[in-house]
Amino acid sequence: MKNITRRDFVKSSIAGGLTLAAPFSRARGANDDLRVAVAGIRGRGGGLVEDFHDADGVRVVALCDVDEKVLESRIKRFKDRNEKVDTYIDCRKMLEDKSINIVAIATPDHWHVPLAAWSVVAGKDVYVEKPLSHTISEGRLLVNLARKHKRIVQHGTQARSSQGIKDAIEYMKSGELGKIRMAKAINSQRRGKIGREPDSPAPPHVHYDLWLGPAPKRPFNRFHYKWHWWWDYGTGDTGNDGIHQIDIARWGLGVELPKAISCSGGQLWYDDDHETPDTQIATFEYDDVYLMYEMRLWTPYPHEGHDNGNIFYGDNGKVSVGRRGWQVIFRDGKEGPGGGRGGGSHTENFIKAVRTRKISDLNADVEVGHHSAALCHMANIAMRVGRRLKFDAQREKFIDDSGANEYLTKHYRKGYELPTL
Repeated sequence: MKNITRRDFVKSSIAGGLTLAAPFSRARGANDDLRVAVAGIRGRGGGLVEDFHDADGVRVVALCDVDEKVLESRIKRFKDRNEKVDTYIDCRKMLEDKSINIVAIATPDHWHVPLAAWSVVAGKDVYVEKPLSHTISEGRLLVNLARKHKRIVQHGTQARSSQGIKDAIEYMKSGELGKIRMAKAINSQRRGKIGREPDSPAPPHVHYDLWLGPAPKRPFNRFHYKWHWWWDYGTGDTGNDGIHQIDIARWGLGVELPKAISCSGGQLWYDDDHETPDTQIATFEYDDVYLMYEMRLWTPYPHEGHDNGNIFYGDNGKVSVGRRGWQVIFRDGKEGPGGGRGGGSHTENFIKAVRTRKISDLNADVEVGHHSAALCHMANIAMRVGRRLKFDAQREKFIDDSGANEYLTKHYRKGYELPTL
């Protein structure tokens, strides 16, 4: 295999794609390999690369990242396995490859819907990491585009494929605990402080303008992982980690969008470059149930037995769902049924649905992801405007609150606009 210098790598990448192999071009039958491209391959994206690589009947054929060092590192793994892969700096160039069947997305939050929407329009099925969207309106657009173009879109809330959590929810539906009237989603952990850093030039291996993409242009500062804590790129830890617990709570209660939301939050521990809070308490009101969310990023100890978990409160007892599994505790304090978290592959579930072309086969369809991401956005919006908000679930707008409704959408830089229906 030809040795590739950094200069050759940069030159080829900027041109639109470094090709390490000729395209796999034969027609794909029902039992042939699905061809997957992964965008955003550091951290969780690297995990997706391996998940798809290890899946039967699937080939990872393209990688995309704006950081050349990240790309080089991931290419090395393919070369070490004597495997071939194409690489891209610009995801828009990658989408021109008609042989790609699936695009898996683990970019920063502000890139999720633009890339997912472009992929859908280009005829690709999509696996998109949480949170599905950066605003409520773009989440709804992605749902509608997926339906229009008949694409399979899976949201990266992996607990939806956990057999153990499915068992817990089925038990709650059995009625043994009476009416489940409230769920609490718990995000209690310690996340380190990030200090204060001045703006600086972007490193030469980082294509920073592409990384900004649809976001406002500003000097380089917020990059690998730290981007979570600025509103232009992330959704705070509510959308980063809390969405998993919010999604399970919504699932267990059997609810979608609430009729009202209240949230308070701020920085009780951080005193640094964070824009997003380290503490939040949100309440989502439905007709006959409540969903509460509690977040503390300064507590290296569990809350009600959980760092990340859920408690469902019923008339006759409660169900505790956490990292290790689930347990029923009756009103008199005695333990009831329970079990481990259980197996189940979210990636394999997605691949199955891609092959069957049935939305019903998905454990976390795009609309499921939209609803859970919307709750995260609602909590952040209610906190930022500082008041209880009423919500019209049909129109997906806040009622009589123009200030809150301003957060439903955002501006996209030229060249990064969303497609239309």
